[in-house]
Amino acid sequence: MDTIKATINRIKPVNPDLLRQAQTRLDNKTKPPGSLGRLEEFARRMAAISGTEVPDLSKKVIFTFAGDHGVVEEGVSLYPKEVTPQMVFNFLAGGAGVNVLARHSGAEVRVVDVGVDFDFGDTPGMLHRKVARGTRNFTKGPAMTREETVAALQVGIDLADQCRAEGVGLVGTGEMGIGNTTPSSAIIAAISGKTVAEVTHRGTGIGDEALVNKIRVIEAGLAINKPDPRDPLDVLAKVGGLEIAAIAGLVLGCAANSIPVVIDGFISTAGALIASELHPNVRDYIFAAHESVEIGHSFMLERIGAEPILDLNFRLGEGTGAALAMGLIDAGVKIMKEMATFEQAGVTK
Repeated sequence: MDTIKATINRIKPVNPDLLRQAQTRLDNKTKPPGSLGRLEEFARRMAAISGTEVPDLSKKVIFTFAGDHGVVEEGVSLYPKEVTPQMVFNFLAGGAGVNVLARHSGAEVRVVDVGVDFDFGDTPGMLHRKVARGTRNFTKGPAMTREETVAALQVGIDLADQCRAEGVGLVGTGEMGIGNTTPSSAIIAAISGKTVAEVTHRGTGIGDEALVNKIRVIEAGLAINKPDPRDPLDVLAKVGGLEIAAIAGLVLGCAANSIPVVIDGFISTAGALIASELHPNVRDYIFAAHESVEIGHSFMLERIGAEPILDLNFRLGEGTGAALAMGLIDAGVKIMKEMATFEQAGVTK
């Protein structure tokens, strides 16, 4: 817990002077002021976060965290938990959606086992950071112990510290875990005070009857565990997930290391929400990749204060939205770095 506190204490507001300087630089490019819209926003924010008007995005990494959920035994998902390790092998083989889109955006995918209920042995290419073999069924008690929660947070923080050492310029979050929209809905319900029905959707595509059951299951979990909305770690431990905790740690660590982080969809944003509840300046370092079709996602983004970059009716997770958004952020930075000024081009301003 001490290292988590130390990480939180390292988080500072971004430099407003750099925001202004970056916008001045953009306004001197051969275009009407503000005419590249949000690309200019991405560029000036990248400058302020990284501390330079020429951010280096030659290294972009997406972390796809994998973990299982005990609450799956309540019938909340269309798929069995065996799909989680099967998809992990697909990530490692480069065959999943996130792999394809990351290649398109020039990002590397790193797969992290933080809580899969499967023994991967010494599977090459994977980051072995298993804290536990899945969470417990939160309708019968807390999903995780406080110690497991802290350990999973530490996984993310350590990876962010490693990114700083490697010179990674942009980090993305992704996840894999059958049933993980259920804890994500529970987290936003607990923190926001919204009803479970207001923030719970169909996940992998469950039908009406299963959705009613999913809402009932989350309501039962909140009733039995009574997570304290004023204590983000209490919420995370009681109704969260190991991969969600690792994402929260990664976001905290990126903020502490002045690394911009692109959060993917509903589950990734649940982790980012926990991180931003732990320190208000965390949101300055977050780019929201997209708005998911999961109805609870908009409430999360609103609470964080993040405007999504894309709206493509995505609901896959894995880091797919983050991969696409990274390309647009990179484009904004290239405009700031490479576009000619009026003076350079001999154009009258």
